[in-house]
Amino acid sequence: MQTPPEEMKPHVAFLPSPGMGHVIPLFQLAKRLVFDHAFQVSFFLITTHSSAAQDQFTRAAAQLSPHLRIICLPEADVSAIISQDMRILTQICVITTESIKPLKPMLIDLNPTPVALIIDIFTTDVISICEELSIPVYSFFTASTPLLALSLYLPTLDLEVEGEFVDLPVPVEIPGCKNMRTEDLVDQVKDRKNDEYKWYLFNVSRLQYAAGILVNTWENLDVQRITALKQNSFFRSIPTPPVFPIGPLIKEEETLTEKDAEILAWLDNQPCESVLFVALGSGGTLSSKQLVELAWGLEMSQQRFLLVVRKPSDASASGTYFTVGSDEDDPSAYLPDGFLEKTSGVGVVVPSWAPQLPILRHGSTGGFLSHCGWNSALESLVQGVPMIAWPMYAEQRMNATMLVEEIGVAVKAAAEIGEVVVGRKEIETVVREVMEGEKGKMLRRRAAELKRSANEALESGGSSDRSLSLLVDIWKSNLKI
Repeated sequence: MQTPPEEMKPHVAFLPSPGMGHVIPLFQLAKRLVFDHAFQVSFFLITTHSSAAQDQFTRAAAQLSPHLRIICLPEADVSAIISQDMRILTQICVITTESIKPLKPMLIDLNPTPVALIIDIFTTDVISICEELSIPVYSFFTASTPLLALSLYLPTLDLEVEGEFVDLPVPVEIPGCKNMRTEDLVDQVKDRKNDEYKWYLFNVSRLQYAAGILVNTWENLDVQRITALKQNSFFRSIPTPPVFPIGPLIKEEETLTEKDAEILAWLDNQPCESVLFVALGSGGTLSSKQLVELAWGLEMSQQRFLLVVRKPSDASASGTYFTVGSDEDDPSAYLPDGFLEKTSGVGVVVPSWAPQLPILRHGSTGGFLSHCGWNSALESLVQGVPMIAWPMYAEQRMNATMLVEEIGVAVKAAAEIGEVVVGRKEIETVVREVMEGEKGKMLRRRAAELKRSANEALESGGSSDRSLSLLVDIWKSNLKI
């Protein structure tokens, strides 16, 4: 196929909010447009308080293609605005608001004018800018369909319910969808007096102004909610923009360091599906007490494991959101005394960060103890690996419930009633159950089914391929030649 000249290529711009969980899915879509559909892309990055992981990503991404241009927005001075007691979402939204102030002239200078700007849930401030410039805005909702349904319903819930949603005596009834238990609600809506709730409500209230909502899932994974979002009379009346399930879009490869190669070499020497991978996401941080219980639970299970660990924090479960990928600590300083010696030869401990996708893809990996962030959940589903659900913050509890109770590909490690910390005995039981029990075999069969389903959705003519092709046709029809 002959490559069209530059002036004939449709041009799409992207603007994710801070955090690798937002950047990566949007970038995967950008790559697909460039390499599979002959688009040119301008990918704006917010650099204010960017993590070491994002800086590393930026350097690698800039080398991929001349048709995929990385544009770093100038770092904004937020020192007088952001305080230590601000919750993560408030910080993200404040950083975004300040960082996009120079965006309008930068969009005007793009040549040719983009046929679309693709944002995520926390960069909706640019909608008004793009209205002035006649650039259609599409929202790429990078989280799960349960959160999308709740988010679209939230403005109505806000008007109809007094007091706190977590105090409701019954689950939240979302039109056309499964009811949602109040304990599974996303953290950002659990305290309506906090600025975090106001920011969340502000952003989701603006979803209706998008030209379309892209979702990182596929139709067969959640038929009920996707059908409701497209057809239910409530969602049609909001009105909800057209919904395009285009996933699963996950990282396709990772740049491996010498340390990463050593990890994979260790996996090469383990039996098939014998290793439990334990990783709690880019921002997840356990408390000191919970880390001790997790460590001893792994040791008691007598299963092979690969544990990604970082310095515990008793202040916040999302304590490393803005520092992921920075300098590593020595795990022996905060793991229990004797743990490393007792598990030598059976387990490997990796400080801070590990190459998640190659590990999940490896034949020796038989389970994944995960925080249930949506990107990690998708990576596990695409590789056919069953999960132990360990939700920590944000929307991870609702994802865990979906994975355990609806999709049937995970079990949940639960603390005893009245306790916050999951005990070592429970961890031992759940790990054994997944890695060597009958339940684990059932989960593994279900995971293999979902792996096939995900691949079929992305293949030529599959449901997600058709959704993306429809978007491509819309954007090409907007091309002014």
